[in-house]
Amino acid sequence: MNIHINQRVFDLHDAATVTEAIAAFGAKPPFAVALNGQFVARGEHATRTLAAGDKLDIVSPVAGG
Repeated sequence: MNIHINQRVFDLHDAATVTEAIAAFGAKPPFAVALNGQFVARGEHATRTLAAGDKLDIVSPVAGG
C-alpha cells in the first residue's frame, strides 16, 4: 500500500504500523507524529495501523528565537 510521509510516497505492507513507517522514513528522535492531521502519542506508534492513502507527518522540534 502507498502512504505519504512528509509529502513523499512510501510503499509499505498492508496494515503497517506507525512505527514501521517511521523506520522506513528514517526519522531520528526527537519528533512528533500526526496521522491524517491528528497527533499520535508515542505509546500508540507500535499499535496504530495505517491504511492506503494515509498521510503521516513527522516533525522535529526547531530551536531558536
